[in-house]
Amino acid sequence: MAESVRTLEMKNISIEFPGVKALSNVNFSMRSGEIRAVVGANGAGKSTLMKVLAGANETYTGDILIDSKPCEIRNPRSAKDLGIELVYQEVDTALFPYLSVAENIMFNNIVTGMKGRALIHWKGINKAAREILDRLHMDIDVTRKMSSLSLAQKQMVLIARAVRERCRFLILDEPTAPLSLGEVAELFRITKELASRENVGIIFISHRLPELFEICQSLTVMKDGQVVANKSVDGSLTTQEIVNLMLGRSFEENFPKRKVAIGETLVEAEHLADEEGKVRDVSFTVRSGEIVGVCGLVGAGKTELCKLLFGAGGMRSGSLRCRGKSIKVRNPTQAVRQKIALVPEERRKEGVLVSEPVYFNLSAACLDKFTNRFSFVQRRKELENAKKLVADLGVKTPSVFQRVRYLSGGNQQKVAVGKWLASDSDFYMLDEPTKGVDVGAKRDIFQLIQKLAADGKAVLYASSEINEILAITDRVYVMYNGRFAAELVTEKTSEEEILYYAAGGKK
Repeated sequence: MAESVRTLEMKNISIEFPGVKALSNVNFSMRSGEIRAVVGANGAGKSTLMKVLAGANETYTGDILIDSKPCEIRNPRSAKDLGIELVYQEVDTALFPYLSVAENIMFNNIVTGMKGRALIHWKGINKAAREILDRLHMDIDVTRKMSSLSLAQKQMVLIARAVRERCRFLILDEPTAPLSLGEVAELFRITKELASRENVGIIFISHRLPELFEICQSLTVMKDGQVVANKSVDGSLTTQEIVNLMLGRSFEENFPKRKVAIGETLVEAEHLADEEGKVRDVSFTVRSGEIVGVCGLVGAGKTELCKLLFGAGGMRSGSLRCRGKSIKVRNPTQAVRQKIALVPEERRKEGVLVSEPVYFNLSAACLDKFTNRFSFVQRRKELENAKKLVADLGVKTPSVFQRVRYLSGGNQQKVAVGKWLASDSDFYMLDEPTKGVDVGAKRDIFQLIQKLAADGKAVLYASSEINEILAITDRVYVMYNGRFAAELVTEKTSEEEILYYAAGGKK
């Protein structure tokens, strides 16, 4: 027998942070069994609204009603008791890497179900976890350690935990950002099954607008801390209409590329290979003023290549030259000295220092430029640099003293890129620079990258987003299984050709 329809309502929700009105009288509603997208530019308030619902923002004003009954959600425990679960984009923050899959799924039951007993019934724990996974048709060994799972499998475990705890409303924050096409299809299957068979209401946050038409029935658009539209996802709604609502203006993602004079070869790599076999016999060149794409599906080896070039991966063989001079890059310190910069894929883990203020992050890559002859940091120069970069990059922050963890994803990414500008590097590598970034921040990042090229820098742009590769690069190396499968001229290729090689097609 199907469960009755549950309803969720948020009325006149407002919340303020120092110097910022994050939410202003927001009204939001949905029902169980519905898959509703929440979209908006970075800083629009969508994540803040979802954190209110998940009990992570306790200072809100307004009313929340479940099944028309008022309730208070001032902490995560209250949200869980009401059947509300949030799966964050950074899934590792909610998991225990050295515990098993079963222990992670059943963790709350292990902690609260002991009732004075000293022994845990491990067989029962494993059996209950297996039953949940079977119910969702997830093929994961419950005895495996979480640290051995892929990102997609970790997401599945979090979803299984939510179902085990009788979740009514599940919030998925950028769930597809790190996934391959096959993993996205599996996530969509499970999401649809949760909505139709388990009667769970799904709130789906994503910057990948085309996928919303595949998974969602309805859509809420936010801008500047307010809801600007609620739409039914049907044949009449277009991606361009959603973008216009998000930005308040028209925006073509594939905007005309800026024409830049391309100079002589600045970077040349030959027969690169790493110790783990993720990069195998890779050779390429990048010229001054040129933006070269490295495109491939998740797991192709793009990230490993960038880390290898930055000295963060063990090089087994190969050679690297910059400006015609052979160089050795055994660690990131040597890379920085050779004027090589890397904006990594995992910005919160590797790209920024989230607990430090904006000004500190923006000088971290070249701190020697802000020290005196006694090696003391000159704070005035550091602050001047930060204020200039914040203005030039359009970073939305109350001040340069704001800790980076409180910035939106797009603004964190701008800081991750901006910290290298003061270093005046010659070779910039950007690994998935628009991951989890909205179209407005994406436009700003594209303009920044093109300015680097105009200044004569060599740029390597690694991405699995083929439309971005086509929009911004001059040439493309397509990567498959650790090797370059093809070298293409961007203006003479197509999305279909790139995908053909990225999926393993042969010349």
